[in-house]
Amino acid sequence: MSQIHPTAIVERGAQIGENVVIGPYAIVHSNVILEDDVVIKAHVYLDGNTTIGKGTVIWPGAVLGTKTQDLKFKGEKTFVEVGAGCEIREYVTINASCGEGTVVRIGNKCLIMAYCHVAHNSVLGDGVILANNATLAGHVTVEDAAVIGGLSAIHQFARVGRHAMVGGMSRVTHDVPPYTIGAGSPYRLGGVNLVGLRRHGFSLQSRIALAKAFKILYRAGLPVTEALAQIEGEIESTPEIQRLVEFCRSTKRGIIADGGRGRKDQNGEACE
Repeated sequence: MSQIHPTAIVERGAQIGENVVIGPYAIVHSNVILEDDVVIKAHVYLDGNTTIGKGTVIWPGAVLGTKTQDLKFKGEKTFVEVGAGCEIREYVTINASCGEGTVVRIGNKCLIMAYCHVAHNSVLGDGVILANNATLAGHVTVEDAAVIGGLSAIHQFARVGRHAMVGGMSRVTHDVPPYTIGAGSPYRLGGVNLVGLRRHGFSLQSRIALAKAFKILYRAGLPVTEALAQIEGEIESTPEIQRLVEFCRSTKRGIIADGGRGRKDQNGEACE
């Protein structure tokens, strides 16, 4: 049986799963879906076409699914989807998307700490951590197990690769390659996220290969396309190396360089 506090407002049409807890003064609008074992604490506000996955806990004052802050929004039907087992802490805001049928998606087992903001059309993978006051602009992608430090801002359309760690108070204007660690404004890269990779069970062989690839990409003074070709030619093609190369080749904003600006290829075109 679900437990709904008598002071909570749950509109007709909202879908409430089994063993859901809704705390005092929470508001759940009519198009919201709460899957089994969700916990909604006091004063949470859930609006729009929002789905909260099984076992997710949303802490007091959080606001999800409200109208995007994008001025291009014309009333389209958009969605917010939060995965299973997430912790969304106090006063987090996750806006609805912009563009008919588009989705703001939060993966499974994410931790979004207090006062963070996730804007329209953004996508978070599984196991992402946003520390306090991290802010994602529109169309941001944060891949699996990436960590964004507190008080950091991610520019619109930028990507943060899987298992990357962005230190606190960073200004990220371009794509941060997977498996790296860096921080600051302007952004400075420190190398491969060796501690994080070890904690997630990556083999020594994989960590060594990524360290070699990082040196070619960022310390050899080569244009990006040449560096990627050298990585493919000299380093064993592990899944991690393949993902690093794929990520850098698919960039639209450019991969971030020491100093925070995007890196270009030899024609000055690939990264701007």
